[in-house]
Amino acid sequence: MLPYSPKRWSVFLKARLAEVLCWQPLEVKQERRNEQGSAVIEFTFLALLLMVPLVYFVITIAKIQGGSFAVVGAADQAAKVYVAQPDEATAQAAAEQAVSIALADFGHEPQLAGVSTTCSPADCQAPGTAVTVTVRLSIQLPFAPFSDNFRLAASEVEASSTQLVGRFR
Repeated sequence: MLPYSPKRWSVFLKARLAEVLCWQPLEVKQERRNEQGSAVIEFTFLALLLMVPLVYFVITIAKIQGGSFAVVGAADQAAKVYVAQPDEATAQAAAEQAVSIALADFGHEPQLAGVSTTCSPADCQAPGTAVTVTVRLSIQLPFAPFSDNFRLAASEVEASSTQLVGRFR
């Protein structure tokens, strides 16, 4: 005698076949029909939850990279302008103006930048003097909803450029 009756054996085989073929009982199919379309909602919610910070991160990194390009160009132009001027006061003013113009071209606020000039030897207008101009720029977080008195800096970038004062001007 078999441990299962033919009817029970038939039910067992059908259940096992359904399990192997990943068939679902009729009750499960009807329950899933009630949830139809919920995957789209879940995907949209998760996509927003994950994509918004990722896009913000990319924008912040792009702003920092743009600031790096801006300070390199500003330092280079400021050093070139500085050595072309006849006296130190005019040279410093021209260098600061060159930094301001270069940063504005890249979309950065010139008041967030600092310019420092060093000369080796100390006389900045003597022929053969190496003039080094360093530009520092504070990069602000994009879309920060704060007033101008309270700013959040994402990073600070710095670049230096050195030019020699020529013998002939």
